[in-house]
Amino acid sequence: MTFLEVLEAIDGFVWGPVMLVLLVGTGIYLTIRTRFLTWRNLGYSIKSTLSKEARTTKRGTGDVSPFACLCTALAATIGTGNIAGVASALAVGGPGALVWMWISAAFGITSKFTECALAVKYRTTNDKGEMLGGPMVTAEVGIPKVYGPKFKKLGKLLGILFAAFAVIASFGIGNLTQGNSIATAFNDVCGANIYVVAAIVGVLTLIIVLGGLKSISKVSSVVVPFMAIFYFVGAVIIILAHITALPSAIVTMFRMAFSVKAVGGGVAGSVVASMAQAMVKGVSRGCFSNEAGMGSAAITASAATTDNHVRQGYINSTGTFWDTFVVCSVTGLAILTSGVMDKVVVDGEVVLEGASLTIAAFRTTLGPVGAWLVAVALALFAFSTILGWEYHGEKALEYLTSSTRATLAYRLIFSIIAFVGCVSAFDIAWDISDILNALMVVPNAIIMWMLVGPLVKDMKDFEGIKKKEKARTKQ
Repeated sequence: MTFLEVLEAIDGFVWGPVMLVLLVGTGIYLTIRTRFLTWRNLGYSIKSTLSKEARTTKRGTGDVSPFACLCTALAATIGTGNIAGVASALAVGGPGALVWMWISAAFGITSKFTECALAVKYRTTNDKGEMLGGPMVTAEVGIPKVYGPKFKKLGKLLGILFAAFAVIASFGIGNLTQGNSIATAFNDVCGANIYVVAAIVGVLTLIIVLGGLKSISKVSSVVVPFMAIFYFVGAVIIILAHITALPSAIVTMFRMAFSVKAVGGGVAGSVVASMAQAMVKGVSRGCFSNEAGMGSAAITASAATTDNHVRQGYINSTGTFWDTFVVCSVTGLAILTSGVMDKVVVDGEVVLEGASLTIAAFRTTLGPVGAWLVAVALALFAFSTILGWEYHGEKALEYLTSSTRATLAYRLIFSIIAFVGCVSAFDIAWDISDILNALMVVPNAIIMWMLVGPLVKDMKDFEGIKKKEKARTKQ
C-alpha cells in the first residue's frame, strides 16, 4: 500500500460515520440544550445580519463590523464545496443527499452559533491590541474559568491541538486545493495558461492579505455578496427554465432520502442510491461546505465589534443558512431539474460528477455562457476561501507563537503557496489537510460540550435584552 493510499484510507475514516456522528450529534445536543433558540430566533438572526447596524455599528469593542466578520467567515466556507461538492454528493448519494445536507445544516446552525458566541465571550487581544479568539482561546480561557484551575492544562492542550490542525489545514484545504480549482476551471473553459492564472492569484492574494483583517474583510464584504448573488441568479434561471421538473425533483429527493432500499428513476436519472448513501454523502459534503462545528468561523467572529457575544453568535450562525440552505440548494436543484442526472452513471460507473456535472447543468440552458458562469463563480468562491482561510491560519499561528512577529512571513508563504497550488495538483496535500480539517472538529466539539452550560444562561438573558430593544424601537 502506497503512502497516498494510506492517507486516503485515513481520510475516509476521519470523514466516515464516526466523524459525521460527532458533528451532527454535537449539533443535535447543542440544539436541544439551548432550547431550540437558534431555530426560534433564525428570523431575528437573518434580520440582524442584513441590518444597517451590522455594517456600521460602533457598539462595543472589536476590529471590524459584525457584517464584515460574517462575510470573511463566509468567504472561507462558500467555496468549491458549494459547486463541486454538492454535485459529487448527488452523483454518488442521489437526489436524497440534498435533503440530508439540509438536515445536518439545521443542527449545524446551532453548532456555528455556539462556537462563535463562545469565541467572542472569551476573546483576548494580541501584542498589537487586535482581537485574538477562536476555539483555541476559548479552551484556554473558558475551561479553567468555568471548571477551575485544575482544568487549565486540559484547556491549553485542546487549544494547542486545534490551532496546530488549523495552521496546517490553512495551507492545504484553504489554499493549495482552492488555487488548483481556479486554474483548472479557467483552463477547462477557455484554455487559459495556468501560470498566468497562478501569477494573478498569487499577487492578488499577497496584496490583500498584507493589509490584514481590515483589507480581507473589505474585499470579502464586496466579493462575497456579489459572488453569491451572481451565482444564485444563474442557478435560479436554470431552475425556472425547467420549472415543470421541480415538483418531481422535490418528491424524488425525499423519496430517495428515506428509502432503505437502493432506488432511482425520475429526476435521479441513471443514479441509484439508498438512504445510507444519501445520508453519508449529504451530511459529509454539507459539513465540509458550511464547516459548522469545525471552529474555523469562530476565529473570525472573535474580531467583531459588538457589545454582546450572543448577538454576534446569532449573526454568525446565519453563515450555515446562507451556505447550505441557499447556495448549496440552488446548485442541487439546478442539477436535478436540468436532466443531466441521466449522464452521471454509465455501465455502473460514475462518469460525470463534481464541477463538471454542475457545468453540464448550466450548459443545458445557457450554452457556453453557462460554463463560463460556473467557472467564474468557482474562481470567486475558491479565491474568497483562500482569503478567509489566510486569516484563520494567521490567528492560529499567533496563538501558537504568542506573538505577531511571524505574521508577515506567514502571509508571504501563504501567497506563494497560492501560486504553487494553481500549477500543481497535490493529492497528498489535499488528503493531509482534509484529515487535519476534520481533526479540528474533535477539540472544538469537546470545548462546546464543556462550555455550552454558561452560554445557555447568557442566551436566556439576551432574550430580555431583545425584548427591551424591540420595545424601544416601537416607541
